[in-house]
Amino acid sequence: MGLNHVVSLAQSSTPFVASNFSSYKGQFWRRRARARARAKVVAFHGLTTPPYELDALEPYMSKRTLEVHWGEHHRKYVEDLNRQLEKNEQLYGCTMEELIKVTYNNGNPLPEFNNAAQVWNHDFFWESMQPGGSKMPGGGVLKQIEKDFGSFTNFREKFLEAAQSLFGSGWIWLVVKSREKRLAVVKTSNALNPLVWNDIPIIGLDMWEHAYYLDYKNDRTKYVNIFMDHLVSWHLVTARMVRAEAFVNLGEPKIPVA
Repeated sequence: MGLNHVVSLAQSSTPFVASNFSSYKGQFWRRRARARARAKVVAFHGLTTPPYELDALEPYMSKRTLEVHWGEHHRKYVEDLNRQLEKNEQLYGCTMEELIKVTYNNGNPLPEFNNAAQVWNHDFFWESMQPGGSKMPGGGVLKQIEKDFGSFTNFREKFLEAAQSLFGSGWIWLVVKSREKRLAVVKTSNALNPLVWNDIPIIGLDMWEHAYYLDYKNDRTKYVNIFMDHLVSWHLVTARMVRAEAFVNLGEPKIPVA
């Protein structure tokens, strides 16, 4: 209420009383409360673009597979997650990793978990690959694999075995086990990922049918071998291992990754 309005009220034939002002304030705050209740955050997480062109992984992973897998499936996970988060302001502001751990809810997942985990899993999957990926790592990464698996061949066999024995849809991971302080191959069903056990993912391979069917039909073995021989970004694996070693002591003998 402005000063001129107060003066005009004072000069009018109707006396201005305190109750009028209290009523005005009450209406003002009620209007503000209703406006705030109507306000909604309409975007939380965006769709991350793969770090290469959609045809860059050909002939091992086709542009059409990327268009369907990233452009449709991954996009839908993001959109569905954002719709869920619109209805749950308590989760607003969480990083994706925080969101996964909170919504996992100690093994009793909340409705947001599957979409949150699948968004993170796919971002990690795209980054796990590169055009012209090599068959083997070098340096400290190779030595650490040989230390924990006996040989690189043993690691590959365990990775392939995990993929072949996975029932239904899920993911295959190379992880740093935080408690055991070593590398290990693990498989997870559906959207589950190793973050919920505080392990550190190093490589992630999508074993949902839409990841390979257009290129390899039902030949999972060929898909996994192609991934290992031609698509794995060992450069990024090295960077992830360096980060993991900042949190987990991988034991003796200490092998510098980089």
